[in-house]
Amino acid sequence: MHASDYEIYAYLQTGRDQAARRIVDSLPEISSRFDPKAVLSGAGGPSVRYFVLAAIPARYAPERQDWQQATKLAVRETTFPHTDALTWFARGLGAARLGQAPTAYEAAAALQQIRARLSRAGENYWALQVQMQEVAVRAWSELAEGNKEAALRQMKSAAELEDGTEKSAVTPGPLAPSRELLGEMLMEMKEPAQALEQFETTLVKEPGRFRALYGAARAAQLSGNSKASHRYFGQLLRVCAGVDKPERAEIAQARKMISQKQSLRLRIVIRAERVRLDVLMNFGEIYRTLPPDLSA
Repeated sequence: MHASDYEIYAYLQTGRDQAARRIVDSLPEISSRFDPKAVLSGAGGPSVRYFVLAAIPARYAPERQDWQQATKLAVRETTFPHTDALTWFARGLGAARLGQAPTAYEAAAALQQIRARLSRAGENYWALQVQMQEVAVRAWSELAEGNKEAALRQMKSAAELEDGTEKSAVTPGPLAPSRELLGEMLMEMKEPAQALEQFETTLVKEPGRFRALYGAARAAQLSGNSKASHRYFGQLLRVCAGVDKPERAEIAQARKMISQKQSLRLRIVIRAERVRLDVLMNFGEIYRTLPPDLSA
């Protein structure tokens, strides 16, 4: 069961959405067979299994930018509040990205309560993880209300918190890295050059992430850095070589940009060859008009 979260993470980063969907669809059957009392310790303990049950749908919607679906995720209240926080985080991000600030703030409030419970229980690592989620949701809630300065300040705070933490073995990676979210926020604010820095920083810590690669490619494109844009679009296509159909719009865009770049290179080569031939032809005509004693 634990492996399923790693598996869906890999599928989502490589554009294999149909394969990822099959894992999501299998959750009800997996959940029906889950006995929290069956295993009380070890890698397959109840907390890990509850984490997986929450993480899989909480990854599937945001990674595909399906914010409507994210807002509809059902919170599974358990004795492991850090797992419940995953759902609240996805719901909060979804609401904020749809401009539903009040609903997003409700999710942030729920995350705040979970963080307090974890702190009282001495679960400091998970309390910090939930704090990052709470701050990120509040940041996007502020942006939904048009408070750009407050939004950016809080999103930077979440990114700085995340910089000082390490990933738990229970998870293949965060639902959405804070610096990736900061990059997307900067894109919303029409600051592609700054956004590119955040996406590139994300890729150092989380190499091969779909959204960071696409974000970097798009940010580079909009900031006039065509070389970097082509590089990142190319990397995205290589990562998604086995993409499922229908493919995401981001992959189609990457294919179009690479195709245009190749077409431009071909046009340049053809134009250069035409110029070369024109020069040769003109030289030949000039040569033929020369007097015999000069052309000899």
